[in-house]
Amino acid sequence: MAGTQNRNSPMSDDLKTLEQWASVLLAQLDPAQRRKVNLQVAQDLRRSQQQRIKTQMTPEGIAYTARKPRKDLRGKKGRIKRQKAAMFNKLRTNTHLKVKEDGNEIAVGFFGRVARIARVHQFGLGDRVAKDGPEVRYAERRLLGFSTADRETIQDALLKHIKS
Repeated sequence: MAGTQNRNSPMSDDLKTLEQWASVLLAQLDPAQRRKVNLQVAQDLRRSQQQRIKTQMTPEGIAYTARKPRKDLRGKKGRIKRQKAAMFNKLRTNTHLKVKEDGNEIAVGFFGRVARIARVHQFGLGDRVAKDGPEVRYAERRLLGFSTADRETIQDALLKHIKS
C-alpha cells in the first residue's frame, strides 16, 4: 500500500516492528477470530485513508499539490465556471477503495482499472488526460500510506479484540 517508502526509512522500520508485534498476537487467535480482527482492521484503515484523501493530505500530513489551472474556464454562453471540487472524490468511495483479505493478509487499495489512475498520482507518473490527448506529468500525490494514527488504529483494534 505505501509502496513509495524506502526500505531503510524509519517508517519502514516502524511497520516492520508493528508487523512483528501483530503477528505474535494474531498467532494466538483461531482462524475465525483472526479473520474477524483482520477485517475490522482493514475497514478501519480504509475509513482513515478515505478521510485523509477527503482532506487532501498525504500520510505525512502535507497538503496535496494543487491542480494546474485550466485554460477552458468558459462554459455555456460565456459563463465562467467557479467550482473547485476536491480531487479524488469518486476514487475514495468504497466502490473503488477496496478491502481484500484472506485468512492471513489484508490489503486496502485500488484494484482493477482505477488502480492505474491511483498509481499515476501516487508516484507522480505521466499519463494522457484524454484518449488522444497530450501526455501530462502529474504531481506526486500520495493517496495511500500509513500515518502514525493508522499504526495506532491497528494496535488499538488488536488490543481491543484480544481483551474481549
